[in-house]
Amino acid sequence: MSLPASLPVAVIGAGPVGLAAAAQLHERGLPFVVLEAGDGPGAAVREWSHVRFFSPWRFSTDAAARRLLEPTGWQEPPAEDLPTGADLVARYLRPLAEHPALAPHIRYGARVTGIAREGLDRVRTADRDGVPFLVRLEDESELLARAVIDATGTWFTPNPLGANGLPARGERALAGRLDPAMPDVLGADRGLFAGRHTLVVGAGHSAANTLLSLAELAQAEPGTRITWALRRDSADKAFGGETADELPARGELGHELHRLVDAGQAEVVTGFHAVAVHEQDGRLLVTGRAPGGDTSTERTLAADRVVVATGFRADFSFATELRIDLDPILESTRDLAPLIDPNEHSCGTVPPHGVDQLTHPETGYYAVGMKSYGRAPTFLLATGYEQVRSVTAALAGDWGEARDVQLDLPETGVCCADPIPEPVSLGTPSHAAVIAVGTNLLTVGAARTDGRCCG
Repeated sequence: MSLPASLPVAVIGAGPVGLAAAAQLHERGLPFVVLEAGDGPGAAVREWSHVRFFSPWRFSTDAAARRLLEPTGWQEPPAEDLPTGADLVARYLRPLAEHPALAPHIRYGARVTGIAREGLDRVRTADRDGVPFLVRLEDESELLARAVIDATGTWFTPNPLGANGLPARGERALAGRLDPAMPDVLGADRGLFAGRHTLVVGAGHSAANTLLSLAELAQAEPGTRITWALRRDSADKAFGGETADELPARGELGHELHRLVDAGQAEVVTGFHAVAVHEQDGRLLVTGRAPGGDTSTERTLAADRVVVATGFRADFSFATELRIDLDPILESTRDLAPLIDPNEHSCGTVPPHGVDQLTHPETGYYAVGMKSYGRAPTFLLATGYEQVRSVTAALAGDWGEARDVQLDLPETGVCCADPIPEPVSLGTPSHAAVIAVGTNLLTVGAARTDGRCCG
């Protein structure tokens, strides 16, 4: 049994990868609907509009989207300029979402709460592939689809403070007192941090940019203090490729962080695995210990603010009635997992991949973009664009194009990954960085190795 060609492909998420999927589907003449929980395109991007990318515009737009926009008089931003999140929305995502070819097919305020096969639960096998997907929304309305492209990302499902992957003891109760990754330290959130002691937990670029912003704030606001807690035994890996990075802004990020540490502008605490947090006299106290559970190594760090920059993870809770086969470690597909394993790879050694590596036992369901990486960090936005190009080609029956997956990306200058996944990166207006896109935190740019890999 085949599905009616009139059924749309349901794209979940109107961030950069979701809208790229819509542009690719339009280009191939396939009907589609985009379901976005927010009130406009790039809802998550707007949460970090102050952040400047460390990769230029040439890595930040999709080819099919550009082909759609160019005849309208849209001016592509200068290829080597570094956009902010606000730039991405205003100069790319909003014009794309408002294009007449896409706008009628995008539904805002449409939060997906469940996906199944129409009339079938996960157990039923007979004729399964010939039955449409049923997509249920928060208002309990439903629609049928021939395929689902899930571009919901990971931005709204951050990792907890607890080093073991569980919330630290007391973390849930104090959730409203803990700051998520990438606060606008030098802008809207300045008053929260000025003249106060902030503890930043995490060792990725998002932590680095927050540290640099806090250091800049400390120059203008007396009494501003910084403590940086890392799970690693050394801060060295957080400095990245520095001058060896093909993206100068990203290299400068690591270089500035190195200088900050060398100058003693932040207290650095290594080997700190957070296990508990509580409040006392208006301050937050985070208790951590060395790996292995030896309580004799416990120490408690006190601060006025705690920024939890410990990374993100995928959420498949609305797809529990689908046959999704996730790698037990990374929660990506099993075929993709060995290509992106952060114990073996960084963005510099992840090969191009497409529909074959993204396929689940549930025919027609594809998680793309940052969500496709599960818990693996350092996803590339350009990779997300190539993923949806491959997937939409397969949905159109063009398997030659679907399997011709190619990427050409700049070197990071370092490709050795830490065994414990750390957060992907962001920046501030003063310090270039990675980006958060769609509903995800993503790294734009990065890629080939310079030979300094883990062995």
